[in-house]
Amino acid sequence: MTTPTWDQPGGPLPSDEFLAASGAIMANIEQVIEGKSATVRLALAVLLAEGHLLIEDVPGVGKTKLAKALARSIDCSVRRIQFTPDLLPSDVTGVSVYNQETRDFEFKPGAVFANLVVGDEINRASPKTQSALLECMEERQVTVDGTTYELQAPFMVIATQNPIEMEGTYPLPEAQRDRFTARIAMGYPDPRAEMAMLNGHGAHDPLNDLRSVADAALVRRLIATARDVHAAEAVQQYAIALVTATREAPEIRLGASPRCTLQLIRTAKAVAALEGRDYVLPDDLQTLAVPVLAHRIIPTADAQLNRRTTDAIVAEIVHRLPLPHDRSRSPYDTRSTGGPVGQYESRGR
Repeated sequence: MTTPTWDQPGGPLPSDEFLAASGAIMANIEQVIEGKSATVRLALAVLLAEGHLLIEDVPGVGKTKLAKALARSIDCSVRRIQFTPDLLPSDVTGVSVYNQETRDFEFKPGAVFANLVVGDEINRASPKTQSALLECMEERQVTVDGTTYELQAPFMVIATQNPIEMEGTYPLPEAQRDRFTARIAMGYPDPRAEMAMLNGHGAHDPLNDLRSVADAALVRRLIATARDVHAAEAVQQYAIALVTATREAPEIRLGASPRCTLQLIRTAKAVAALEGRDYVLPDDLQTLAVPVLAHRIIPTADAQLNRRTTDAIVAEIVHRLPLPHDRSRSPYDTRSTGGPVGQYESRGR
């Protein structure tokens, strides 16, 4: 097997080209989403980690707009699904239809056959319809009538849901939540960002003017670059310790799965690449712990009665768990040695 070069499709990009391409995507999204740079960066990191994103927040804060802005920034196939109680699994995956001319069944692909699938209000569909996403999100394939169809890369599901208005909704089961790499909340904008939104969105929606700045081939190369980021053994052990702590915490009834450990490392690699590093810091795992772990765990009844949120429980675990002792700089770091690079800089607590 030969190692792919930068010139071959799917090969990793040089650092400067990676930062230029990823920066262009983030800047494009921020033309629509005001004052949410950290949220935009995390959404892009999930894409580069080959994961799926769940955006959960109150109505009107830009959940769907963020998903559509990310989709429009990439020149690839995009499909939007409005989840409703009468939506059928075949509407998502596709259906085999009998063709009278050929006297045979032919497959009509559903909305999931796209590079980016935007699922709006995913918890309004029935559990049967929600389960139609399980195979495609994990295995990047769809099986209909015994035939398996591969999905194109990149493939990402960006789903939104409203945690406040619960009438007519079906909570996502554990298996569905576990397939989402990260859960983020948009939050309310600060006054300055809201004023910029009034000036920029008042008479015209900037989403209509958004043009793509990348294509599917470039995204595949960005993903390959993120894969090549080094995660030292001490960092991997710290990730395992974080996930294991959720399984042993007395306030948690169901802890995070091994899939969570894998996605935590993958997302940390993407975050490190977006920050211009070719190695993962323990601080990356600390930053990602709440968005990657919190939606996967189930608190005990006592914790729920005490109004303990999963975000607060995971944040307490991160605060309590000691950092790796071996925090020497990764030998894979090829940057100049100027500045405080002898040790990883620890995050203040």
